[in-house]
Amino acid sequence: MGSTPRTSLFYLTIVSLVFTLSSPAADIQIRLAGSGSTRCSGRVELFHNNTWGTVCDDDWDLNDAMVVCRQLGCGTALSAPLSALFGPGTDPIWLDDVDCSGSERSLTECQHGGFGTHDCGHDEDAGVVCSDIQIRLAGSGSTGCSGRVELFHNNTWGTVCDDGWDLNDAMVVCRQLSCGTALSAPQSALFGPGTDPIWLDDVACSGSERFLNECQHAGFGTHNCGHDEDAGVVCSGMQIRLSMSALCSGRVEIYHNNTWGTVCDDDWDMNDAMVVCRQLGCGTALSAPLSALFGPGTDPIWLDDVDCSGSERSLTECQHAGFGTHDCNHSEDAGVVCSGPLLVLVLSVAAGILLLLLALVVVVCLVCRRRQPAKQPEILIQTQLMVRNNDEDTDGKQTEQAGGVEDEDGDDHDYVEVETEDNYVVAVEICVREVTSDDDYVNVTTLFNEQTVYIDEEHEDVYENC
Repeated sequence: MGSTPRTSLFYLTIVSLVFTLSSPAADIQIRLAGSGSTRCSGRVELFHNNTWGTVCDDDWDLNDAMVVCRQLGCGTALSAPLSALFGPGTDPIWLDDVDCSGSERSLTECQHGGFGTHDCGHDEDAGVVCSDIQIRLAGSGSTGCSGRVELFHNNTWGTVCDDGWDLNDAMVVCRQLSCGTALSAPQSALFGPGTDPIWLDDVACSGSERFLNECQHAGFGTHNCGHDEDAGVVCSGMQIRLSMSALCSGRVEIYHNNTWGTVCDDDWDMNDAMVVCRQLGCGTALSAPLSALFGPGTDPIWLDDVDCSGSERSLTECQHAGFGTHDCNHSEDAGVVCSGPLLVLVLSVAAGILLLLLALVVVVCLVCRRRQPAKQPEILIQTQLMVRNNDEDTDGKQTEQAGGVEDEDGDDHDYVEVETEDNYVVAVEICVREVTSDDDYVNVTTLFNEQTVYIDEEHEDVYENC
C-alpha cells in the first residue's frame, strides 16, 4: 500500500511527459524578423530551448508559409521567400526540410527533420510574406463581396466603427478581398450589428494601401462607438478577366486566394454570361461558349455549377458549388462572347468608315492615273536643209556635205547631204514636235516655212514621207 503514492506519482510523470512531447506547438513561439520585416512579413524564427533560431528553406513553399501566416493571425500567404531574402539570422537553425500540407495549426505540427537537425547555412533562411490581418464581410444580406467589415485579431473576429468611414477605406477592403472596386461604404450597421470586440475606429485610408490595418487608425481595440455604427462595404465583385481572348470575349477566369482560376461549364448559360459581360463593362452577352472553346486553362478550377438569374452585379453573387468545389476538368472551361463596350463599338465603326473612304480615294486615283496618257517631254527639232551652189565634182554635179551651220540666231542646224544638177538653193526648215499617244507610234507634224521649195525628183519621196 505504501507504494501506491509512488506508483501514482510515476504515472502522473509519464502522462505529463507524454502531453509535453505530443503538443510542442503550444510551447513554441514564432516571429518574423530581419531586414525590412513587418509584423506579417519577414524571416521565420522559432523560440526553442530559450533561444530564437531560424528555419532552412529546403523544400520551403507556399503551404509552409500558409501555416506560419495563420499561426500569426496574418491572413493568407502571398509568397514564401527563399535564400535569406530578409537577411541571414544567427545560430541556431532549428528546423530543416519542413513539409506542411497547409492545414496545420502551427509550423511544428508539420513534418520536419527534427529540432537542430539540418544541412544548411543562414544564407538559406526561409521567410514569409502574409496578406496581414484576415478580413471578411459578414452580416444580414452579405455576399462574398458586400457586407459588414470584420477583422481577425488576437484569435477573435471583430468589427470596424464607421467614424470617418468613406469610399477610400472601402476601396482598400475590396482590394484586399480581391473584390474589384468599391461601389459604396455603408455606415450605421447597414448589414446588421456585429458582436464584440470592435477592433478599429477612426480609420483613414488614402485608398492605395494593400491592407486595411496599414491605414491610419486609433489602434486595435481603441474606439468610442457601439455596434450600431459598424462599417460595411459594397464591392463591384470578384476580380474577373477573359483569357486567350479578344477585348470582350474569352475564357472566364476569376481571382481568388491570390491565384487566377477558371469556371466549369456545368449549367453555364446566357444568364451567367450576361453577368460576366456586365461586370467587365463589355455590353451584353452574345453567347456562352462551353467545352473550353477558348482553350483549356490551368489549375485551379474555382467555380462550378454556377447559376445566375442574370441580374447579379458580379459572378460571385450567383449560386455556385463553392470556391474550389467541382467535378470537372479544364476541357469544360466556360467562356463568354460579349457585344463589347459602346465606346469601343463606336470607335470601331468610325475607324471602319474612315478606312473605307481612304480605300475609295486610292482606287479613284489609280483609275484616273491609268486612263491619263503618259506625258512625254516636248522636243523641238529644227533642221535646215541647205543646198548650195558649190564647185562641180568630177561628174559635173554640185554636192553639199553634211555638217553644221549657225544661223542668224546662233542656233546650230544639221546639213543633210543633197545632190543637185541645177544651180539654185533649196532652203527648208522642218519643225518636228513629238506628241504623246496611247499607241505604239508617234504623230509627227511637219511645218514648212512659207518659201517655195524646189527639189529634184530623186529626193521628192523624202518630203512626201514627212
